[in-house]
Amino acid sequence: MIFLARVVGHTVDRVIFKNEEGHGPAFWIATIVAEIVFGLLATIIVMHFSRQREFRADAGGAKLAGREHMINALERLRSAMPARCRTRWRPSHLGRRRGGPEEAVHDPPALEDRIAALKASPF
Repeated sequence: MIFLARVVGHTVDRVIFKNEEGHGPAFWIATIVAEIVFGLLATIIVMHFSRQREFRADAGGAKLAGREHMINALERLRSAMPARCRTRWRPSHLGRRRGGPEEAVHDPPALEDRIAALKASPF
């Protein structure tokens, strides 16, 4: 990420601003902006794979112990959590509907989503 951000900064500095003497302010500004953008993209990718891994772990547990046992375990876990921890802030609280792109990368997935995925699974 840092290497690519510096490549972007170097390219902006040399090609767009035609700076041939060291690194000018365009290099540093472009590098900082590229690091922020690449960092956000990397975070989204990592969160997506983490979420998918969580669902696969639930499916594996359901194959080993049985789907109903896994659903019951998740429901017990949900009931054991304090009420303030069960309700987490979601963008849906701002009037957006649930299930949009922000929900797809939320890490970790809500217990309700995990239970629903297990109930919908074919095995």
